[in-house]
Amino acid sequence: MTVDCVIEDPRWDGAGLQELSDRAAKSTFNHLNLQGFEACVMGCSDDRIATLNADFRGKPVPTNVLSWPSDERGADVDGDVPLPPDSTDPELGDIAISYDTCLSEATAAGKTMHEHTAHLVVHGLLHLLGYDHERDADATLMEGLETQILGKLGIADPYRV
Repeated sequence: MTVDCVIEDPRWDGAGLQELSDRAAKSTFNHLNLQGFEACVMGCSDDRIATLNADFRGKPVPTNVLSWPSDERGADVDGDVPLPPDSTDPELGDIAISYDTCLSEATAAGKTMHEHTAHLVVHGLLHLLGYDHERDADATLMEGLETQILGKLGIADPYRV
């Protein structure tokens, strides 16, 4: 698994986005028994992600993470596993993470920035692989995978209240 990081906000340099992305990707792909795929993670600010959110989702507000899969892999049936990625095309897509929102959410939840960043990278990678949380059974599947993958990184269940 190769992760290319693009740093648009220099605060991400100090946060270790490349290392966190590499660790999160390795854990995700090992858990799913996938090899040889690539993704790009962009570390940006709230201003940049709000622009992207407006351009691509019609929502001109900051968000924590956005993803752009290279192909539609989602399952037709709620709760089913998405289609596997095409092994002849290693590029899965792109992810953007906002430093401001990530830090704010981590602080509010009493988590470290590293833990929350790892969670958002895992979350974004699962979106690239076709997992979603729009329907109830899909959300249960995706959140369960996130919890298992993060647990292997020593990070507590982010959905436990």
